[in-house]
Amino acid sequence: MKQIAIINGPNLNLLGKRETDLYGTESFDVFLQQLRNQYPEVTFHYFQSNVEGELIDALHQYGFKTDGIIFNPGGYTHTSVAIGDAVAAITAPVVEVHISNIHNREEFRKLSHVSAQSAGVITGLGLKGYELALRYFL
Repeated sequence: MKQIAIINGPNLNLLGKRETDLYGTESFDVFLQQLRNQYPEVTFHYFQSNVEGELIDALHQYGFKTDGIIFNPGGYTHTSVAIGDAVAAITAPVVEVHISNIHNREEFRKLSHVSAQSAGVITGLGLKGYELALRYFL
């Protein structure tokens, strides 16, 4: 059985409530339950935080004991060298996921401190990007 961690960064706890024109109306809890139902052969570990250090701790926690990490660092994508360093330090492969197309937004969002350390990047496909990242690991 594969073990996959999904780690979400700041403000992703508000999915379904915030900027629904950009991020949709579905909460992540509902989406995660759908993934669990659709992929019963996978053990999912889920973590979300608005705190940079807690995200780094979660990467350290899951980065040596899971088969892969699906990671949406949110706004820290563009600002946190430390998160990029944490992704580089772990052994589990990471797929960076963004719900919106970060390359079709503000200029500062085009920089990622995580992408170069990741196995791949999926951006702009909504919550479907998480499922595509999961399928990569399967």
